Amino acid sequence: MKIVVFGATGGTGRQVVTQAIELGHEVTVIARKPEAVDIASERLEVIQGDVLDLSSFSKRIIGQDAVISALGVNHRKPTTVYSEGTENIIKAMGEAGVLRFIGLSSSGLKIPDDMPWMVRQTIRFVIQPMFKYAYEDMARMEEKLRKSGLIWTVIRPPRLTNGPWSGVYRTAFNQHLTKAQGISRADLASYMIKSVQDSASYQAIVEISN
Repeated sequence: MKIVVFGATGGTGRQVVTQAIELGHEVTVIARKPEAVDIASERLEVIQGDVLDLSSFSKRIIGQDAVISALGVNHRKPTTVYSEGTENIIKAMGEAGVLRFIGLSSSGLKIPDDMPWMVRQTIRFVIQPMFKYAYEDMARMEEKLRKSGLIWTVIRPPRLTNGPWSGVYRTAFNQHLTKAQGISRADLASYMIKSVQDSASYQAIVEISN
């Protein structure tokens, strides 16, 4: 497949690029700082572009099979990277006639009732306030995808770790995944690539955990 990756300089995005290349896919990375992508391969093309500037990458979506977004922010200030960035991707995909989109959100958006009381309180009064702006923008992003007309998948992982790839993880489609405590970025990336061709994940919110 030919896959475009956004957010490739982050931990999960880097894993997506590396694993996709190892699986034989052709990968195009759109990055504000191409020099930060320290992966070399004949199957990799790195393009300078900003997800908040549609004109900087729109033509690069033409001829692709899918877009994988591992966009994220490393600050706690108000942001539109998720919603505005994804809206630009949606526009570019529409113009290019590319339909398949996989993007990251967070399990922190929802607090399941079956979680232990102390965990729920920690999420409600510590985690959600801490990442308030990111979560608000992720929610806006998810709403834009629901209305986009794309064949989309939103993945909501819990706590991310730098553990090794195991290939062992659990998923739940459009429902809560019990005991979802964490997943390695390597396993998350593996699922993101796999989900491109998994029709069960079409138009689905996917919760995932090791």
